[in-house]
Amino acid sequence: MMVYKYYNKTGFTLIEVLIGTAVFLMVVMAAYGLFTNLFRLALVNQANIIAVQLADEQFEIIRNMPYVNVGLTNGIPLGVLPKTQTLTRGNFIFIATTTIRNVNLSTSAVQASDKLIEIEIGCPLCKNFNPLVLTGQISPANLQNAANGGALVVQAFDANGQPVQGATVYVQSVSTSTITNTDVTNNSGILNIIGIPQGVNAYQIIVSKPGYSTDRTYAIGAPGNINPTKPNFTVLNGQASQASFAIDRLSSLDVKSVTPLCVAVPSYHFNLKGMKQIGASLPKYDQNLTTGSTGSRILHNMEWDTYTVTPTDTVSDIAGMNPNSPLTLNPNNAQDIQLTVVPKSPNSLMVSVIDPTTRLPVSGAVVSISKGSVNTSKTTGSGYISQTDWSGGDGQVRYTAKDRYFVGNDQVDTATSSGDILLREVDGLYDTTIPGVLESSTFDIGTSSNFYTLSWSPNNQPLLTGINSVKFQFATNPTSTSASWTYLGPDGTPDTYYTVPGATLNSIHNNDRFVRYKVYLRTETATSTPSVSDVSFSYTSSCLPPGQVLFQGLSVGTYDVTVSVSGYAVYTASVTVDTGWQESVVPMVAN
Repeated sequence: MMVYKYYNKTGFTLIEVLIGTAVFLMVVMAAYGLFTNLFRLALVNQANIIAVQLADEQFEIIRNMPYVNVGLTNGIPLGVLPKTQTLTRGNFIFIATTTIRNVNLSTSAVQASDKLIEIEIGCPLCKNFNPLVLTGQISPANLQNAANGGALVVQAFDANGQPVQGATVYVQSVSTSTITNTDVTNNSGILNIIGIPQGVNAYQIIVSKPGYSTDRTYAIGAPGNINPTKPNFTVLNGQASQASFAIDRLSSLDVKSVTPLCVAVPSYHFNLKGMKQIGASLPKYDQNLTTGSTGSRILHNMEWDTYTVTPTDTVSDIAGMNPNSPLTLNPNNAQDIQLTVVPKSPNSLMVSVIDPTTRLPVSGAVVSISKGSVNTSKTTGSGYISQTDWSGGDGQVRYTAKDRYFVGNDQVDTATSSGDILLREVDGLYDTTIPGVLESSTFDIGTSSNFYTLSWSPNNQPLLTGINSVKFQFATNPTSTSASWTYLGPDGTPDTYYTVPGATLNSIHNNDRFVRYKVYLRTETATSTPSVSDVSFSYTSSCLPPGQVLFQGLSVGTYDVTVSVSGYAVYTASVTVDTGWQESVVPMVAN
C-alpha cells in the first residue's frame, strides 16, 4: 500500500503578510506607472510623426500651386488657401493652421519677390502634444534677371520638422541622363540650384545622408507606381521649382514570435507595412518576412514610420501584439515587437480594446461574441491553463503530457473514467475516512506572472458526498527546482482550502513562474463519489499583451460583439467574420 506523505511549512505571520502585500503593491504600482508612461510616450511620438507628414503634404500642395494663388482666402496675400483645416489621420484629429507672408527681397520697397509659408499642426485631443511648426519659403515663378534655364530650391527636414544640414542632394536628368548634380544642403537645410535646363518631369531628386533614411522623386507611369505622390520635377526657363524632402536617422526593429507561455516560435511568417506612401495605395515599405530559427528577426536600417503587422503564417495565428499594431518607430531608436502566436484555426477574430483618448490598451475587459447558438467570452490581458485528463497516470514532474500528473494516493482513481478524478472504489464502496489526494505536475508559465482565479468542474457535487467534498490548494515557486512546494488556501496559509470554483487566488502567489495544484476528494456516503473533470487557473504575464483576445474556429458570418469593463460604457457592435485572420479594434468610452 502506498503511503502519501504530507509536508507542512511554518506559515507567515499577519505582520509579514501585510508587509509583503504592501511591498508587492508598491512594486506593481511602480511597474504600472512605468508601463502607462511608455504607452503615452509612444502615443505622443506617433502623433508627432503623423503631424510632420501632414505638414509635408501641405507644403507639397502649396509648391504645386500657381504662385499667384499662394495666399489665404480673404487674407494678405490674397489666395485660395484656407486659414485652418481639420485633418484626420491614424485615428488622430489634427488642426492645420496656415500663415503666409510676403517677403521683400528686391530693391523695390513694395515688390514681394518671395512668400514665407508657416504650417502649424496641432492636435487638441492629444495629451502632451506640442504643436509642430514647419516654415519654408516660396519663390515667384519668374526669376529676376534669370539666364536661360530655371532653378530648384530643395529643402531637407527631419521628423520634428527641423532642417537637416549636410544632406546630399542628387539631381539627374532622366530623359537624357546628360546632367548629374550632387551637392549638400546648408545650415538651414536648403540647397539652391540655379541654371538648370528646362524639362517637364525631367529631373529625379534623391536626398540622403549617412545613417539617415532616403527621400526621393519617382517617374510618372513607371511600372508599379504609375501615379507617384512625389513625381520627378519640372523645371521651366526663368522659373523656380520648390522641393521638400523628409529624412531622419535610421532605426531597427526586433520582431519576436512566442507562445503565450513565452516559448520562442521559429520561422513565423508575417507582413510589415508602413504608413508612408510613394504612390496611390502604394506603401514605401511593404515586406513579407519571417522570424529566424530562434524566433527573432532584427530589421536594420528602418525608416521612422508607423507600421502595421499582419499574420501570413499557415501554421499559427497572432493572438496578441506588444505594442499594439499599428506601432510607431521613432528615429534613431531600437524597437521590440512581440508577437504572441497560437496554433492556427480557421476564421479567427482578434479583438483589441483601447481607450480612444489615450490609445492605451484596456486590460480586464470582458469581450463576448455571439451568433445564433454560439456565445463565448474572454477577458483581455488574461490567459489560462487547463488540464482535463489524468488517465495517463502519475510520475510526471514537469507538465508535458497533458494526461499525466505528479503523484496521488491510493484513494484516487484516474483510470476508470477517462478525463475524471474519482475516489477509488473497492468492492462497490468508497472509503469515507481517508480523502483522495492528487498533486499535479509543474506548470511553467514562461515568465514571472500574476495569478487570478482557480476553477474546476463540475460546479456541483452529489449531495450524498457532503459539503466541500472537493477542495483545492495552490502552490507557486520562482524556480522549477525547488525542493518543496507549499500548498496554500485563500488566506495564504496551508490551513485553508479553495472550495468554490472560480475563487480568487491569494496575491501571495504573484511574481512566481512555476505552478502546481493539489486536489482533495472526500465523501460522507460509501456509495457516492465526488468528481473533477477539469481544472484551470488564470494569469497575466509579459507574453500576454494587454487589451487583446483571440477567438478561433468561427464560422463565417456576422457576430454581435459586446465589451464591458469597469469605468467604461458597454460597447456593442456587429462584426462580419470572413475566412482567415482579422482584427477588430474596439474604442471604449469612459463613463
